[in-house]
Amino acid sequence: MKKKVRYPIGEQSFELLRREGFLYVDKTEYIGKLIDAGKYFFLGRPRRFGKSLFLSSLKCFFEGKRELFNGLYVDTMDWSWERYPVLYLDLNISQYKENTDLDEVIEYHLRKWEEEYKIDVKDKVISLRFANIIECISKRTGKGVVILVDEYDKPLVNNIHYNEQFEGYRNKLAALYSNFKSSADYIRMVFLTGVSRFVKLSVFSGLNNIRDLSFLNEYSAICGITEEELLDNFQEGIAALAEENGRKVQEEIAELKKWYDGYHFSSKSPDIYNPFSILQIFAGKEYSNYWIASGNSSLLAEQLKLTNSNLEEIINTRCTQNTLEGLDISSPRPIALLYQTGYLTIKRYDERRKLFHLGIPNEEVKQGFFEFLLPYYSSLREETVRPFIFDLIDEIEEGRVDDFMRRLQSLFAGFGHDLKFDEERNVQNALLLIFSLMGLHVDSEYKTSDGRIDILLRTSEYVYIMELKYDRPASEALEQIARKEYSLPWSLDKRKIMEIGISYSSAKRRIDEWCVREGERVIDFSVREW
Repeated sequence: MKKKVRYPIGEQSFELLRREGFLYVDKTEYIGKLIDAGKYFFLGRPRRFGKSLFLSSLKCFFEGKRELFNGLYVDTMDWSWERYPVLYLDLNISQYKENTDLDEVIEYHLRKWEEEYKIDVKDKVISLRFANIIECISKRTGKGVVILVDEYDKPLVNNIHYNEQFEGYRNKLAALYSNFKSSADYIRMVFLTGVSRFVKLSVFSGLNNIRDLSFLNEYSAICGITEEELLDNFQEGIAALAEENGRKVQEEIAELKKWYDGYHFSSKSPDIYNPFSILQIFAGKEYSNYWIASGNSSLLAEQLKLTNSNLEEIINTRCTQNTLEGLDISSPRPIALLYQTGYLTIKRYDERRKLFHLGIPNEEVKQGFFEFLLPYYSSLREETVRPFIFDLIDEIEEGRVDDFMRRLQSLFAGFGHDLKFDEERNVQNALLLIFSLMGLHVDSEYKTSDGRIDILLRTSEYVYIMELKYDRPASEALEQIARKEYSLPWSLDKRKIMEIGISYSSAKRRIDEWCVREGERVIDFSVREW
C-alpha cells in the first residue's frame, strides 16, 4: 500500500518534519549560500511564509544533526558538521498586549540558556545578562555562538498603533539587539526574521554590515514554493485535487496558480506560491482563503484609515525599493505595510527607472482583501460581506441593473465620513476597486475614438458602459455616452449593451440617481431616494 503524503500544516520544526516523515520542500541550498556570505543577516517575509521553518533548519544544521539532512542538498556539501552553540530566540510566542509581555518572553529565554549552560547571573539588566550569556557560552565551547531570532519585530508590529507601548518595546529590543555588535568577537552568525525593517532600531542602525536578504534575487525563493518545487513535490496532491474537482492535471495547476501563486520578492524573482495555502488545499481539497483567514488584518485596515489612503491607487502603484524596505512609526507608509504583510507584491520591475510595480498577488488575497476591508469602511458586518458580494455579482451577471445600482447606492451610503469622496475621480476609483476585487472584467478610463469611458464592465452576457457625474444629473452622463458613441466598438457584439449614467451627490455622500439605456430605449430614468 502506497504511503500517504503527510502535509506539515502548522508545523515549523525542521527536526519534527524530518523525523516524522512529513513532506519537506528542500531549501537547504540557501544554508550553503549563507555559510561564508557574512555574519549578520535579516530576512523579511509575510507571516506564514516559511521563515520559522527555515530558521529551524538552520538551527539543526549548526547543531550538527546531519542525519536530519540525509538526501537534501546541504548533505552534499563539503562541511565538517561540527556542533556550534545555538541560541534560538522565539518572539512569536506572545501577542504583546501588556507592558510586561516582552519582559516575560525575554526572561524565559535568558533563564533557559543560563540553566542549560550553568551560567551565573551577574547582572539583572537584560542586555548585560544577554552579553554575559554569549561570552560565557563562546568561551566554554570554544566556538562562536549562532543567534537565531524568529519574528524579531512581532512586539513592534502588534503595537504599531499604540505609541507608548511601541516605544517601550522598541527601547527594550534595541538594548537587547545591541549585543550583536558589542559581542561580535563571540558570535558565529546572527540571523533574524520578521515582517519589516523598523528604522531607528539599533539592530539595523548599529550593524553596518548586516545583509538584508529580503530583496536579493539569489534569495528570492528562500521561503515559499516555486512552480518547479510545486511540480516536483506535490504531484500526488495535484492529481488528487484534479480528480476531486473533475479537472485535468494541467487545468488544476492553472487554478492553483490563479489562487495561490503570484508573489515576487525581488526584481528577478520567480513566481512564488503561498506555502501555507498550498499545504492547506492539498490536505483539505477545497479552494478557500486559507492564508487570509489565518491572521488578524485589523492592523492593516486601521493603518489605511489612519492615513486616508486611496485604495485604488495603493493596489496598483509604483515605488522604489527604499519605500518597501522599512517602517517608521513617525511616518507610516501604507504601501510598505501592504507589501511586507503580503497583501501587495512585486508585479514588474522597471530597470530603467528603478521602480517596482506593485499589485495584488492572487485570487485568495484579492477576495480576502475586499472582505476584510469592507466592514472597516462601510456599515457591513464581517459575516455579511460574502453574501453581499455574491448577490452583487449575480445581479450584474443577470443584467439586473436597478438591483445592483441600489446595492451600490446602499454601500456608498454606509461608508464612513473618514473616506474622502471629494471629487469624481475618487468615486470612480471606489467603483473600480469594488468591481476589480470582485474578480469582474473591469476597465477604467477605457479609450475610444472620441473619449474615455469612466467604467467599462463586461460579463459573458452584458457590456456595461458607465459614465459618472459628480454633482451633476445622470441624464448628462447618459447623453455623453450617446454623443461620443461609446458603445460603437461593441455594436457587432452578441452581448447586450447597457449604458448607465450615474450621478454622485457630494452633499448626500452617495450615488443619488442613475439612468439606463438598453439599445434605443431608456428603460430606467428616475431619482433613487435613499
